[in-house]
Amino acid sequence: MTDTLPITEAEQLSAGLARLKAGERLELLHVRYGSRLVASTSFGLQAAVMLKLIADHAPGIPVVFIDTGYHFAETYRYADELTRRFGTDLRIYQPTHSAARMEALYGKLWEQGREGMDQYGVFTKIEPMDRALRELGADVWISGVRRSHSSTRTERPFAEQQKRTLKVYPILDWPDAQISAYMHDHGLPAHPLAEQGFVTMGDWHSTRPAIDGLDAEATRFNGEKYECGLHLDSGNSDFQI
Repeated sequence: MTDTLPITEAEQLSAGLARLKAGERLELLHVRYGSRLVASTSFGLQAAVMLKLIADHAPGIPVVFIDTGYHFAETYRYADELTRRFGTDLRIYQPTHSAARMEALYGKLWEQGREGMDQYGVFTKIEPMDRALRELGADVWISGVRRSHSSTRTERPFAEQQKRTLKVYPILDWPDAQISAYMHDHGLPAHPLAEQGFVTMGDWHSTRPAIDGLDAEATRFNGEKYECGLHLDSGNSDFQI
């Protein structure tokens, strides 16, 4: 007879969410976790989908936007448009180092190989999000991560524990076609740069359009790195929230 490990909260939640639709998943999370919940958005290409679902099924929860200081101008305008449209309780967090200070002290980290890019992610994404979770008193984090985004996300469960934070992905199983159909059916605007060939969205210095046959992962950090560290699974991140 072999010993079996007890089922964790994340595993149990993930199995339950798999049987529900996206809106029902959010409603369950809202009821079960209440003030422990926080969501995040990067105001990426299809950010309107999650913000619409949250407004309809989990209204009032805080939504964190990490302002790296290097977003495209179009991203800032898109963020303003969506926030007004959905009445989002937006909480903006910024790095402790301004863009100018970081470059003066450390140079352009995104040009300094994998180690520099990892450090850039800590400064501009991971530390601000960690601070947001602490200050908002949240230990359940809703994200719009989808399996179709990248090769690092294909085996992602609907819920996973990353140290003290339970991370949950309500639209994890949505393919691109379902995203497009939802946006069309609800009249949701895409990010303005989608029309210029961008298939993923990040900072202006390290994101480019998908030209010459580039896939989505190759359009970020010259294809050397796709994940900033926020959404790596528990086994692949040295800095976990």
